Amino acid sequence: MSEQNITLPDVGEGLTEAEIVSWHVAPGDRVELNQVIVEIETAKSLVELPSPLEGVIGSVLAEEGQTVEVGSAIVTVQTDGPESPAPATVTTGLQAAATPDPATPAPAVSSVSAEAESATADTASTIAPSNEGEGSVLVGYGTGGHASSRRRKGLAARRPTPPASVPAASAGPVIAKPPIRKLARDLGVDLAEIEGTGLAGEITRDDVVRQASQASVFRNIETPEWGDSREERIPVRGVRKAIANAMVSSAFSAPHVSLFVDVDATRTMEFTRRLKTSPDFAGVKVSPLLVMAKAMIWAVRRNPMVNATWTDEEIIVHHFVNLGFAAATPRGLLVPNVKDAQSMSLLELAKALEQKTLEARDGKTPPADMKNGTITITNIGVFGMDTGTPILNPGEVGIVALGTIKQKPWVVDGEVRPRFVTTLGASFDHRVVDGDVASRFLADVASIIEEPALLLE
Repeated sequence: MSEQNITLPDVGEGLTEAEIVSWHVAPGDRVELNQVIVEIETAKSLVELPSPLEGVIGSVLAEEGQTVEVGSAIVTVQTDGPESPAPATVTTGLQAAATPDPATPAPAVSSVSAEAESATADTASTIAPSNEGEGSVLVGYGTGGHASSRRRKGLAARRPTPPASVPAASAGPVIAKPPIRKLARDLGVDLAEIEGTGLAGEITRDDVVRQASQASVFRNIETPEWGDSREERIPVRGVRKAIANAMVSSAFSAPHVSLFVDVDATRTMEFTRRLKTSPDFAGVKVSPLLVMAKAMIWAVRRNPMVNATWTDEEIIVHHFVNLGFAAATPRGLLVPNVKDAQSMSLLELAKALEQKTLEARDGKTPPADMKNGTITITNIGVFGMDTGTPILNPGEVGIVALGTIKQKPWVVDGEVRPRFVTTLGASFDHRVVDGDVASRFLADVASIIEEPALLLE
């Protein structure tokens, strides 16, 4: 028996360090090849790391909450037989995929594709031959067998017993991946109360989010007591560090100019209600944000300078829209973007926004989805805010904030009537966008919110 180190791999995000979130094994546990052993947090996502070795866990070299550099040893494994060469390169679903069967279509690179989630409840990884004789490449999210095969040795004894209040006849064990279980904990959802809709009966992200109303996702449920200490010190790392660097870079490099306009959104509310009852949109989340997204795309075509990138040598005007949206998640603010949103139908855009929102809340947004955005929406209305002065997403020259939509007195044809009113707030990079262009763009967005039928022209 020999002892070998497992090191923190490069998960393909161009990052140099990650934080240990939770260990799935302990010293003395026996691990199998590709068994998930630890969950790490990078500046962009949560990633489960599988083991490239079989054997018994020796020592855990990095504690939960510790930040570890790529290449550092994080755990030792006592393997059977003589000492072998260094273990195969560990990759995840965010990185390279295994060599595919020529007769089988290549799987998506992202570990969070809807197909991967709905196809199986198995999070075990797969081994495939690598190129150039480098040994096996470990793929963090591959196809698997039956759901029961994903139970890990050494963990079953530590799993808590289901509450006594759950009826014994409640359809057997809960089948859900670790990220889904974490999402349920974050949202306060009891998985035992959910009937899974996955092909193998597993619980999906959609199942969890449907169980928890959107209004309660980030609402302050209770007022906690202060602890015994007079202060709390929170290390600046991970997502918070990435947010801070991005906001400082944007605020102090791009001269911001902000505009605001009140809008009668009554017809947008009527339009979204009709969409919700349409068979074509059955099971798809529809909200005023969808109309806002379409309005932004329409207004960009009429005012292309707001969909640009500034460099010291030139202004790059994009003839496509990678529409970003600020997503508040339990881990912090993320800004994924929908690629080529200008080519999508209203239904396709609704599905894309819903999928990427779920991925962001679950900490599984692929790094590629947070790059190369061209313009951004931030929906502060979900928090009850009327408006704000948003900071530009780095590399972009325009961002629009959608405020809360609520009934207010509004003058219509000389009479005061109750109407659904919202406020749009927008910021622009004044190096690129002049006041007249910014004003025309925001007026165009407002015109669609006031009359969504203009989108049909």
